[in-house]
Amino acid sequence: MKAVILAGGGGTRLWPLSRQNKPKQFQKLITKQTLLQDTLDRLNFLKPTDIFIATNKAYADETHKDAIKKRIPQKNIIIEPDLRDTAPCIGLTASYIEKRFPDEVMAIIYADHLIKNKKEFEEKLRVAEKLAREENTLNIIEVKAKYPNTNLGYVKIGKMLKTINGAEVYSFEKFTEKPDFKTAEKYVASLKYLWNTGIYVWKASAILAEIKKYLPKTHKALEKIKKAIGTPSEKSVLEKTYGLCDKISIDYGIMEKTAQSHVRIIPAELEWSDIGTWEAIFSELANNLNQNISKASHVELKTTGSLIYGNSNKTIATIGLKDVVIIDTPDVLLVCKKTESGRVKEVIEQIKKINPRLT
Repeated sequence: MKAVILAGGGGTRLWPLSRQNKPKQFQKLITKQTLLQDTLDRLNFLKPTDIFIATNKAYADETHKDAIKKRIPQKNIIIEPDLRDTAPCIGLTASYIEKRFPDEVMAIIYADHLIKNKKEFEEKLRVAEKLAREENTLNIIEVKAKYPNTNLGYVKIGKMLKTINGAEVYSFEKFTEKPDFKTAEKYVASLKYLWNTGIYVWKASAILAEIKKYLPKTHKALEKIKKAIGTPSEKSVLEKTYGLCDKISIDYGIMEKTAQSHVRIIPAELEWSDIGTWEAIFSELANNLNQNISKASHVELKTTGSLIYGNSNKTIATIGLKDVVIIDTPDVLLVCKKTESGRVKEVIEQIKKINPRLT
């Protein structure tokens, strides 16, 4: 099995620390390492030569820095010349893997997610790999929907089909990308829906066949690129052709359209989070709701349940605050209620009008 880490996102929900020029996968948000380095460590049951990283040209240098530290070969870093979203990106990596390792299974992993249960993660990946090899299915490792999250996709599971090494495998009924709040509430209450983690496991050839069926323009471009891989014209063909791909996510482009019978769902207890807001980061790091999480020189009086990020050059003092987020960077200071941190994108739209450099 080859693991493909998607590291090309320009995540803005953790602004102002995460910026367009250095998004969250290259930030040290949870541990003393970047999220990309944490993801690479999570995959250390694989050989470095079996791990690929897909990113775009804007983040090539940052990606190389983290990859070198974890002994990932340079040839395993795939650079997108244009931003075309996850469907073309995954198709591009599948083309490289299928060309170099015919009939191989690939796992899609996001560089900016958090998974605490590494043992469960490895076990469920192996179950999904077995399904991909034996049944040629598209397999998704999913987690329980704990609350109505409108920033995630949801998968409705069908009947249980079998168990593999103690792991339950379910049929697939429906995929919904980012429902509204009322719909998400119904999904959670029904107990029939799981959060879509985006952890997909399939043969490279299988996902390319799906792209051919549902995104024929993208497949045509990828075929040209695939033929050029390993030849002197590889770079020029990639740069000229990749931009012709549809700009669409794998969820909208493929997973919402694919045949139910072709998909398998593997529920898992991953202790997973997409850590998409500052409130989510607080929830993952805090032992209780009254604890302060501080990655700064912080002095407090009667401050509880707050998240404070800063730098060593400045001391942040707080008095009488509860459930707030303070993110201090050299050029921007964000202060908000913890429960309102999901509205950062709204602030960014206003900042763009004043000074786009700050985004």
